[in-house]
Amino acid sequence: MEELGSLLLPLVFLAVLYLLLIRPQQKRRKQQQEMVRTLSVGDDIVTIGGMHARVVALSDTTMDVTVDAEGENVMRFERSSLGRIVQDEPESESE
Repeated sequence: MEELGSLLLPLVFLAVLYLLLIRPQQKRRKQQQEMVRTLSVGDDIVTIGGMHARVVALSDTTMDVTVDAEGENVMRFERSSLGRIVQDEPESESE
């Protein structure tokens, strides 16, 4: 019976480790991959570095973005640097 108790503690520890660390990380990675897969030209994005931009061209591994309204300055980033896609939000007027 004592052997079962000494074996049970590491199993419980591994189960908690899986539930608290490994599973949430896998879920975040899957969400990131889905977001990168659904990215399209014209989307407003925020990179993982915090830069706001608009996607102007896409390839399998890169995205070309512009940060100005005229679209003259184009920068190329890895698609994996996508932080989030900005949804159309009504701008609030602050005084």
